[in-house]
Amino acid sequence: MSTKKRTVVFAEVLYNGRKKLENCSIVIEEDKIVDVLQKKIEADYSGFVTPAFIDAHSHIGMDREGEPWTESELNDTLKQILPVNDPLNSIYFDDRAFSDAVDFGVLYSCVVPGSGNLFGGRAKIIRNFAANRKTAQLKDYGFKMALGYNPRSTTDWKGDRPSTRMGVYSLLEQKFEEVISKRNKASLKKEKDLHKLQQESREKNYSADEVNLQKSFIEREYGQSFNPVEKAVMELLDRKKTAKVHVHKEDDVLYLIGFAKKYGIKVTADHTGDVFHREIFDELGMAGIPIVYGPLGSVGYKVELKHAYYQNAGLVMKSRAFFGLMTDHPVIWTPFLRDSLKFFLIRGMSPADAISTITWKNAKILGIDDILGTVEQGKTASLLVWNKDPLNLAAFPRMVMAEGKVIRSGK
Repeated sequence: MSTKKRTVVFAEVLYNGRKKLENCSIVIEEDKIVDVLQKKIEADYSGFVTPAFIDAHSHIGMDREGEPWTESELNDTLKQILPVNDPLNSIYFDDRAFSDAVDFGVLYSCVVPGSGNLFGGRAKIIRNFAANRKTAQLKDYGFKMALGYNPRSTTDWKGDRPSTRMGVYSLLEQKFEEVISKRNKASLKKEKDLHKLQQESREKNYSADEVNLQKSFIEREYGQSFNPVEKAVMELLDRKKTAKVHVHKEDDVLYLIGFAKKYGIKVTADHTGDVFHREIFDELGMAGIPIVYGPLGSVGYKVELKHAYYQNAGLVMKSRAFFGLMTDHPVIWTPFLRDSLKFFLIRGMSPADAISTITWKNAKILGIDDILGTVEQGKTASLLVWNKDPLNLAAFPRMVMAEGKVIRSGK
């Protein structure tokens, strides 16, 4: 007999992240879902069930509730290119927004720096229910980049600050070309050094151990050729990480598509609020670039957002693009991630697809769909039990489970 802690959740309706099911029993042992049965068995909790919600783009903990904007740590004004900045170092986990997020089932966020710089820093997927940074990080996802108005508008900040998009984009491409050139030169030197070692080993009859030692010196010297900023750019060039790119206007989106193709990097198009022609969304889909859409329901506070109509949700929904949803907290309050689905529901999206947009689709984009985003056997047991259908305006989670642990229950 298993001695593992066992919890059973009965779902009158289960939105499992991909489809809608009824009358399912979810069996959980420790932090894993071990079975999903299409029958009712004795359960500890019952109601409408969904996976935990995932916010694919947020500034939670960096721009904090109940504090003046001067306390914000969204952007560092030192220079345009700051990929080494780690948002975990600027998150206050006593931000009350975290408890608000948990109350409404948003258990995970991809936290990024602001968009005042071309490279704002790293992108980290965190647990919103973590007490502090020690257990917060789920994944080091990639980097935050920004195109369009924002990085060209920060001319009073430090460092090189072009005032036009053409200036900002040339600065971006210059950095990539510099890194590529430097790596090519370092690779050429390494090849020459290895060739020289091969010749010397024959002439001087080096032992295998000596050859391997000399090779290790050459490799170490090659690795020391690059500073941390250059290594970060190389992570993108080698497709080890993804760039979450702030972009709104259609021509900037098309620039992003060309830039990503030119350098062979993995990117997501974050926001795309001012895209108001379906064919631009289709272009992103054909380029294999996912969209992290939103925020939906905020004021268009700058000229760059003059075409950011709520009706555009119908265009992205019907396009060839794969997309998830963000709050951009604090632009939209984290608990309103679910509420933003109404714009898609108005345009005919099914309830199951709507829930999928903030569960499985966001997990897929963030590369965590192997553990989160669906209620399935083998997945991490992060799920919500609702008192009503979760798309009902009055719905509220009566139980929140985070990685097998019940962290809130009752209204």
